[in-house]
Amino acid sequence: MKEHKKLPSAVIKRMPRYYRYLTTLQQMGISRISSRDLGNRMGVTASQVRHDFFSFGASGLQGYGYDVDLLRQEIRDIFGLDDLFSVIIIGAGNLGHALAKYSGFEKNGYKIAAIFDVKPEIIGERINDIEIIHLDKLQEYVQDNHVDIAALTVPEIRVLEVAKLVTDNGIKALWNFSPIELLASDDIVVENIQMIDSLMVLGYNLRTAEAKLNPN
Repeated sequence: MKEHKKLPSAVIKRMPRYYRYLTTLQQMGISRISSRDLGNRMGVTASQVRHDFFSFGASGLQGYGYDVDLLRQEIRDIFGLDDLFSVIIIGAGNLGHALAKYSGFEKNGYKIAAIFDVKPEIIGERINDIEIIHLDKLQEYVQDNHVDIAALTVPEIRVLEVAKLVTDNGIKALWNFSPIELLASDDIVVENIQMIDSLMVLGYNLRTAEAKLNPN
């Protein structure tokens, strides 16, 4: 991955959204966009857009705006998307299946390299032509293959045990889909995905919107 200065966490959280919008613009054949137009699409101010991009050295031209292709590539460089991160999935249940079948990972810099589970009846089966391997083989696999990220789609009662197994084998990044939030450390990075949190917020906003429409 190319070296770059550390960006504020709030900026990093917005960057994937910028990247998605820029990708859409590129696919539409739009070559440039102003901070105002991009901000309107994202629901942020033009000054916020300019501030975010300035934080990593990108600047638009007055009367021209930002070059969509160049800006998109700069964000790819920041996230190392041209380096192709190697990802393994631990847990071949419904969610593990869905992740393994998702076609968008590789074009965005992430390759699902292996899937692990403990259920004897599914060992050897294939998802998207990726064989399910018994978790007992994890150490052997990691010794023979470089792994950047482990996606944890295991039952809640096993996630701490599996997280320890994964990190003990040298994997430094965890993408955790368990309701239990894992904690990062100096040498382990964690992204906790709490889907129910998003649904709770969505449900709350739905009730609020309905209350405004039907105040009585």
